[in-house]
Amino acid sequence: MAHAYTPGLRVAEHAVVRRERRLPLKGKVVVARGDAVEADTVVARTELPGNVQTVNLAAKLALDPARVPERLLKPIGSQVQAGEVVAEGKSLFGLVTQRAVAPVAGTLESVSGITGQLILRERPIPVEVNAYVRGVVAEVLPDEGVIVESAAALLQGIFGVGGETFGPIAVVASSPDDACDPGRITAAHRGKVIVGGAYVSYATLMHAKAIGVAAVVVGGFDDKDLRELLGRDLGVAITGTEELGFTLVLTEGFGHIRMAARTWDLLRANDGRQASVSGATQIRAGVMRPEILIPRATGDDARDDARVATGLEIGSLLRVIREPYFGRIATVVELPPELQDLDTEAKVRVMVVEFADDRSRALVPRANVELIER
Repeated sequence: MAHAYTPGLRVAEHAVVRRERRLPLKGKVVVARGDAVEADTVVARTELPGNVQTVNLAAKLALDPARVPERLLKPIGSQVQAGEVVAEGKSLFGLVTQRAVAPVAGTLESVSGITGQLILRERPIPVEVNAYVRGVVAEVLPDEGVIVESAAALLQGIFGVGGETFGPIAVVASSPDDACDPGRITAAHRGKVIVGGAYVSYATLMHAKAIGVAAVVVGGFDDKDLRELLGRDLGVAITGTEELGFTLVLTEGFGHIRMAARTWDLLRANDGRQASVSGATQIRAGVMRPEILIPRATGDDARDDARVATGLEIGSLLRVIREPYFGRIATVVELPPELQDLDTEAKVRVMVVEFADDRSRALVPRANVELIER
């Protein structure tokens, strides 16, 4: 029988994970190696330069640009408040006084005697990076950030949107086949990571957002609702920067799909425990998976039992992870041993699969799928 190996989503009760927490530019690391951190512990801080505002003082003061620098009321480098007068000029033989005010609070950065323009930089924007997951600072990246190591249960999803968040797990579905409906999400679920079963609707997500849940983890979601959720077509960019008010992680794909038994059992077993969730996904050029991390209790064995490669055989259940069949569930019906030509003229190993939704068949490169544990 033909046999191959293909990766699947990582699902492990015990895993050792390391997550890099890095500032967008150099700043100050506020923890030390070996420090214990919680998900919301700030590990590094910096300040982004404020936006630049340009004020045409020559026009506002009716002056020749060469005379503008001498009309400033404060020296360059001074702090000013919004609405504060920063320069004065007189016209009509000194009978009329013209004044220019700062449009925003900030710092007088420079003034030009050639253009008569004043450059005002708004106040710096503070940026803080948190640990994201409970663990220990394993390494300090000087002036940039840290690497946090955690012994945790690890579950990967097939697709996600929304940024990093954390909160207690709350299982609201009665089984992995169950759909998550709005009536199961109440005010008590504010700030929690909601675990549904096989499906969540757009209406339920909007209800969850209104409640203030931190994240929704579910088997499937309609792809037609994704555009409405995001307000645009997804494209092929990395997800995870969307400002939705919550994070959505799909563990199986698009449509009404039963959550894998191992994923369901692990989430159910950790009901009530703190979890860290990221919706960041990339399916091209360096695969990135959305994830749920559930830190283990202090003193738990820090081993890693994640399985990352399993056998692929006739009858194997799998998920397609690239277009044009992205997210569809199928069964392997044939594994041709010979290489075959694709439209791109590449020669690759392929398989014939039968899709679960309509029983149609297609030829799919083996690199474009991942196994689903039954």
